[in-house]
Amino acid sequence: MTGGSKKTFRAVAVFLAILALGVGVLPPLIRSMKLGLDLRGGVHIVVEAKDTADHQVTDEDMEALRRVMSSRVDELGLAEPLIQREGSRRLIIELAGINDPEEAVKVIGKTALLEFKTADGQVVVSGKDLRDAKAIIDQQTNEPMVTLKFNDEGTKKFAEVTAELVKQYSLNDPRRHIGIYLDNELLTNPVVREAIPNGEAVISGGFADFKEAADLAALLRGGALPVPVEIEERRAVGPTLGQDSLLKSRNAIVVGLIAIALFMLIVYRLPGLVADFSLIVYAVIVLAALWALKATLTLPGIAGLLLSVSMAVDANIIIYERLKEELRNGKTLRAAVEAGFTRAFATIFDSNTTTVLAAVVLYFLGSGTIRGFAVTLVLGIAASMFTAITLTRFLLRLLVNIPAFQDVRLYGVRREPSVEAEG
Repeated sequence: MTGGSKKTFRAVAVFLAILALGVGVLPPLIRSMKLGLDLRGGVHIVVEAKDTADHQVTDEDMEALRRVMSSRVDELGLAEPLIQREGSRRLIIELAGINDPEEAVKVIGKTALLEFKTADGQVVVSGKDLRDAKAIIDQQTNEPMVTLKFNDEGTKKFAEVTAELVKQYSLNDPRRHIGIYLDNELLTNPVVREAIPNGEAVISGGFADFKEAADLAALLRGGALPVPVEIEERRAVGPTLGQDSLLKSRNAIVVGLIAIALFMLIVYRLPGLVADFSLIVYAVIVLAALWALKATLTLPGIAGLLLSVSMAVDANIIIYERLKEELRNGKTLRAAVEAGFTRAFATIFDSNTTTVLAAVVLYFLGSGTIRGFAVTLVLGIAASMFTAITLTRFLLRLLVNIPAFQDVRLYGVRREPSVEAEG
């Protein structure tokens, strides 16, 4: 095999490897991306904390409220939630991909204030004294019930009050009962047959089915809301609308990428083909980074990706225009490639730096999907810098060493005869 054949074989192998990378890796990466509320459907809820007569909402209350909401969402198995503050007393909750938005709203908005009260209305133990709650089926009655286990403080309180009730009242005395209330509604009112020193109690007799008991246990594990809340906004995004947005976004991406690839091929010819292959690697890098970060893809995120694609192409255009300029000035092909990249680097770096600065500002001052847009934009810029400066240069160096690709017309340049002689 001659030297020229070896160079040709090497270049073909590299381009085929890039093509195989795109075909083999891109589809599974795209399928594995988590989709946001606007693409998958779900529910968007805004809750607002309310002041009470003796307490005003504080930052600590809002942080506690966010933790409780997050815990409830996790406990109920709702996937990929977005829970964030808006202003001083609002929380935005977005639940993507849920099947029953009404049930989700009902559960996360429940107060879940658990109280154990004596016959005279005195609260002896509350939800804050709780360590764990589980839903089980009573093996004797085959009825669902919730078992409770108190923390050390709750165990001590419960032991003292049960011992006192057993000591003061007879078994048939109604004052020997302890009522169990949830959100001020009486669930059950069992009699205290003996002192309970181990901090374990049971809620039974008030559940329609096991799911109701399991939901209550989940709420109790998640904790009671620290302040009263009201649902200010509830907006459902249907799966059909999300699917429609996803389909239109996918079509826009495909049409946009095809248009970019054709433009690069027509205007810049062989370097344009190199840019198209670089975009394959660029797409693999960006999607792999989003997958590794477990990012959720939303419509603004897709917009950020498309914008970064255009910036990646823009970097190639700057380089190729420099390359054509160097060729017109009479430099050899290899020298023109090196000079083109060297002279274009500062321009590309400055341009991308200003965009990254804007994205950083968006990330720290924005929220939710705006942050997603900023993240995808920065990732895209980083990947485009690598592919435009490093990969494209490597591929062009491979091609300019092959005699069949040394005609400057393949690079979109027509030289005058006097200039041709200098190469």
